[in-house]
Amino acid sequence: MTAVTLDISRPARSPAPVKPNITGLTREGLRQALIEAEVCPPEKAKMRASQVWRWMHHYGVTDFALMSDVAKETRAKLADAFSLDRPEIVERQVSKDGTRKWLIRTAPGIEIETVYIPDVGRAGALCVSSQVGCTLNCTFCHTGTQKLVRNLTAAEIIAQVQVARDDLGEWPSPKEDRRLSNIVFMGMGEPLYNLDNVADAIDVISDNEGIAISRRRITVSTSGVVPMIPALGERTATMLAISLHATNDPLRNELVPLNKKYPLEQLMAAIRAYPGLGNARRVTFEYVMLKGVNDSLDEARALVKLIQGIPAKINLIPFNPWPGTQYECSDWNTIEAFAAVLNRAGYASPIRTPRGRDILAACGQLKSESEKLRASALRAMAAAAVEDSED
Repeated sequence: MTAVTLDISRPARSPAPVKPNITGLTREGLRQALIEAEVCPPEKAKMRASQVWRWMHHYGVTDFALMSDVAKETRAKLADAFSLDRPEIVERQVSKDGTRKWLIRTAPGIEIETVYIPDVGRAGALCVSSQVGCTLNCTFCHTGTQKLVRNLTAAEIIAQVQVARDDLGEWPSPKEDRRLSNIVFMGMGEPLYNLDNVADAIDVISDNEGIAISRRRITVSTSGVVPMIPALGERTATMLAISLHATNDPLRNELVPLNKKYPLEQLMAAIRAYPGLGNARRVTFEYVMLKGVNDSLDEARALVKLIQGIPAKINLIPFNPWPGTQYECSDWNTIEAFAAVLNRAGYASPIRTPRGRDILAACGQLKSESEKLRASALRAMAAAAVEDSED
């Protein structure tokens, strides 16, 4: 008699295909996506895209079923084809000074931090990241000690704004009394090394029928990627900020190694040619104050000479120390004396109050310190588990 063996194990299920998230698409990209997914015929795609756009970016919905002016059948097609999901919030922290920080996971192994700072700009500013990690290795910046993983997509950049507005309760987009009024690309990464995605994200963020943050309230900071500075102005018409920190090439080569490739003479020429530069669109120079390194009165006078004739303001940033750094923060009296030289020359030079230090959200602290703390906590838990098993 032949033995018969029955296999009663359940076949492994194939994972459900990941639906593309359309919240990061430009208007034209959204129109094309609706046509390609056969959600609607081409002649209706522009109108349908405008409806979906307003629901996503003005009302902030994450469920197609809530799009009440879209036909029920079309909503079902949208839900079958696309996603509006927000990324995972791994950690949310609120500082005693009101600063908020979110650690966001957008994909496996891809984590970024974004920080909301109240009472900055018209009402409050969101500091967004453009890359995971950084290639610049600025010696005073802890964030810059991380290796570059990859550029963020436009959707991942926009998601940082969406997460912040979810938490701040800013849907639908308010016309007045905004808590989030300004966007600054000053988080992880060099924005001009990811200009295509940054420009697309700015198109979405600034659209008047959506999030509607004016381009004049969006600032992009660069360490000096000279060839891309004109393109930034032409493609985005945003405000420009320069991570400067030194007034001569030898010192800037040390602090901002990118200067070896694009020295100050080239950088200043690109700044002077920035499209739309004028009193209404001043350049912001960021200058971290490092004790005994770049904080002398001679350096202040050299800075005035370097930027002469450029409509500008200078943000003086007290250095935020981190473990292992060789630098110290300048004394407060030194910073004030430095600012006085700039003020007498006619330049606004606010001293940036450190914000969010207690949650590791201050300038230059993003991600690195959080990763170290989380790793330390995991090691402590592992050690405790070993001790328990030995008892």
